[in-house]
Amino acid sequence: MGNVQALEIQIPHEIVQYWGWFLAFGIGLVVLGVAAVARAITATVVSMLFFGWLLLIASGIEVVQAVMVGHWAGFFHHLLAAILFGVTGALLVTRPLVSAEVATVFMAMFFIIGGLFQVIGSFVLTLPGWGWQALDGAITLLLGLLVLAQWPVSGLWVIGLFIGIDLIFYGCAWIALAFTLRRA
Repeated sequence: MGNVQALEIQIPHEIVQYWGWFLAFGIGLVVLGVAAVARAITATVVSMLFFGWLLLIASGIEVVQAVMVGHWAGFFHHLLAAILFGVTGALLVTRPLVSAEVATVFMAMFFIIGGLFQVIGSFVLTLPGWGWQALDGAITLLLGLLVLAQWPVSGLWVIGLFIGIDLIFYGCAWIALAFTLRRA
């Protein structure tokens, strides 16, 4: 382990000179994240509407693809995808609160199953650092159980809260990148 070499990365001057834009972008993401955390219900509804419209647009694209392939074997695959995207998108757009509740149940189940898998897997495999893996799994399992315990009320705010937290951390990463570029 004593023979570790540092990885030298050359950052182009074209990127370094715009470090301020990276900083502004990061600050903007942090501000959006704080707003999403403060208004978690609104952020949940907006995210459901956004994803619903994305699915409706994807449905339109799949219909065009189905028409373009004509009688080729892929016609029914594109048509089926268009129908599934369209129905799901329409449900998300017309019923965003119910859609958020359903998505929250799926998220809670994902966290519970993923957490159990991590906890059990860390004890079975006992790889180096298995304790951290077990702790991560336990926290994920607990998060899933907490979200599920508060359901259906948690369906109104959990997605917006998670999006807000993600935006805050993503913005902090961009801010760190900006300061690193400034020093370069």
